[in-house]
Amino acid sequence: MTIASPLAPVLLTPRLAIRAFTLDDAPFIVELLNDPGWLKYIGDRGVRTLDDARRYLSDGPIAAGARQGFALWAVLRRDDPSGVPIGMCGLVRREGLEHVDLGYAFLPAGRGQGFAREAAAAVLKHGFERLGLTRIVAITSVDNEASGRALEAIGMRFEQRMRVPGHADDSLLYAASAGALAQVAETTFQTRVERGKDNADRGSALLRKARGE
Repeated sequence: MTIASPLAPVLLTPRLAIRAFTLDDAPFIVELLNDPGWLKYIGDRGVRTLDDARRYLSDGPIAAGARQGFALWAVLRRDDPSGVPIGMCGLVRREGLEHVDLGYAFLPAGRGQGFAREAAAAVLKHGFERLGLTRIVAITSVDNEASGRALEAIGMRFEQRMRVPGHADDSLLYAASAGALAQVAETTFQTRVERGKDNADRGSALLRKARGE
């Protein structure tokens, strides 16, 4: 998808606009990257000041978007005229992962309302339909059950527990393929329900084993 300007939406959902980051988003980045949830589940990036945040944006999402056509993007509520992001969601190439990784993080005000699931579903679809990706993965902390539920809700399935290079602890790897999601979309509602229950049962058993329960 061609982006007319940095602020032009990459994607629109019923409640959200997803656009490229700009350096003006530095205050949001300082807040998000120092949120306790980010520090617990993602890690400390050492971003403390606006200058730190501008470097993070310039060297990370902005550079990645210019280089490969996708990156982590800002997520905004369409009904909020302030234009201040409530989270980020997008696609990244991560060392140690063969396939493109779906990532997201939201401020407390953007949690518990289905925004992460809504944004992630739109980005996943964009990756398959517009970017031509055939497989997309996602990783979560072993104890981040809410993130795992969100990934399963958009059609991703748990595959394995693994150690990603640069991470001190194990992560849980989820994945989805374009073909599998398309096949699910073509089934009847009843089939989807039955398949979803079977997948959920198998996934729950695997997750319990991966978490050591």
